Amino acid sequence: MTPLKPGSTIGIIGGGQLGRLMSLEAARLGFDVHIYCPEKNSPAARVSADETVAAYTDEAALRAFSRVCDAVTYEFENIPATSVAIIEAVGTPVRPGAKALDVSQDRAQEKRFLQKLGIPTVAFETLGPEMSLQQALDTFGGAGILKTRREGYDGKGQAVIQGGDDIDGLEKAEVLAAEAPCILEAFAPFEREVSVIVARNETEALTFDISENIHENGILARAIAPANISDDTRRAAIEAGTKLADALGYIGVLGLELFVMPDGAVLANEFAPRVHNSGHWTPEACMTGQFEQHIRAVAGWPLGPVERMFDIEMANLLGDQVSNIPAAYNGNVRIVSYGKRDAKPGRKMAHITKRNRS
Repeated sequence: MTPLKPGSTIGIIGGGQLGRLMSLEAARLGFDVHIYCPEKNSPAARVSADETVAAYTDEAALRAFSRVCDAVTYEFENIPATSVAIIEAVGTPVRPGAKALDVSQDRAQEKRFLQKLGIPTVAFETLGPEMSLQQALDTFGGAGILKTRREGYDGKGQAVIQGGDDIDGLEKAEVLAAEAPCILEAFAPFEREVSVIVARNETEALTFDISENIHENGILARAIAPANISDDTRRAAIEAGTKLADALGYIGVLGLELFVMPDGAVLANEFAPRVHNSGHWTPEACMTGQFEQHIRAVAGWPLGPVERMFDIEMANLLGDQVSNIPAAYNGNVRIVSYGKRDAKPGRKMAHITKRNRS
């Protein structure tokens, strides 16, 4: 891979907060960023050199976008894999490529891929002609979490069935299973959830320290680094993340979410082929944060140091919580706002990081 020179153009598919934060780091490194997004004046486009406003399936627009970019990346995993193929056919490299998208877009395929690598996952059943919702529930003692195979995130596309007389959960699951292909996951009696953020280029892979993640209503509320886990668990998490990145031939940053079991073993929940919400603390606590690291990898540059310099905590601000930013801004926290116009309930609007003193 020939490294991109400053002044080159990096294309980002998607115009949300992750694209915005990547674009700001790319500009700091001397690159121009061109955003491709269906919405005009998106948060990412407003801090970038150029934008294309078109559907992700617009072949002509994708080809035109490709021709003005020296490399392309993406900020979320639900773009069509065919869009990546169109860009690559023009001759513009997409980093990471279509394989990571293809694997991560289907929960059943994702779990099978992880299992083939020797990375254990939560037990699950794929619903279909030979496996009904009730049959899957019977497999797991009448309880579980139903998830759509595609496009669910932040608790969306999920139904929890507690078992016994949980009629509401069962009815919600039945409706969801009738609307879209689904899997049913067994409940995992985990002690905590953690994630490993992996950065990889063609010659090396580095991992940030493991963070502990606290969710509320299916949405990440806080990420704390370092996670309260044993050295053996930390090594197992790093090994799983690195093994996944290598198997995908990955270029860029990815996040792998893991459940820590009572004996310290880890079970993979899911991975995201992009910079990850649980890694938002890294720009403040490390010499090289995840957004800069992703751009470095996409550009073919060497990766930067990832050692954590102090304990830190990140918290998401959702909806109208963003209105508290002026009061929260003091010497103890750093605020990153996403530039979104509408503070809808449950929408990620900003995050804050705070140094924890041990």
